[in-house]
Amino acid sequence: MYNHFEGRITEKTPTYAVIDCGGVGYLLHISLNTYSKIGSSEKARLYAHLAVREDAHVLYGFADEEERELFRHLISVSGVGPGTARMILSSLTASEIAGAILTGNVAVLKGVKGIGEKSAQRIIVDLKGKLGKSDTATATTFFAADNKLRDEALSALVMLGFARNLAEKAVDKVLRAEGNVVSVEQLIKLALKNL
Repeated sequence: MYNHFEGRITEKTPTYAVIDCGGVGYLLHISLNTYSKIGSSEKARLYAHLAVREDAHVLYGFADEEERELFRHLISVSGVGPGTARMILSSLTASEIAGAILTGNVAVLKGVKGIGEKSAQRIIVDLKGKLGKSDTATATTFFAADNKLRDEALSALVMLGFARNLAEKAVDKVLRAEGNVVSVEQLIKLALKNL
């Protein structure tokens, strides 16, 4: 029904943004990724998804069409509603989610608040074949390098005597902040600062 809203941002929080379009303010629920992409801009274009429930019509906004497409894939999974999909998109980037689905990495999805083992497995099984060919190529390339880097750093930290779950959190935090442009040595040093 709605493709996008473009206009002046009159209010913005990490969970929603109000966009003034021709004198009408539309409240769109957003992910943290969209919030950070909007930044301090006074104007924005948010791609929309309308979720119709018995008690309300809720608009969700996304900084780009790829994030909206991934949101729609996620809500197509049984047991994953718009709130849960938004939580996943707030906790992980679109490429991290696609990579976790394509590589069958249950642990990454389980790291999201409210996602258990069964939900993570269901998301992977349901969406592995649905992601587009271009998404697949991009995510696989990104995650092949990212996983190797992550695995090497984790192995080193575990050998140094740190608990695996704490090491994973520290490494993932660094990877989210720095991306996969850091070397293994830099990743370990930065992760050690978080332990």
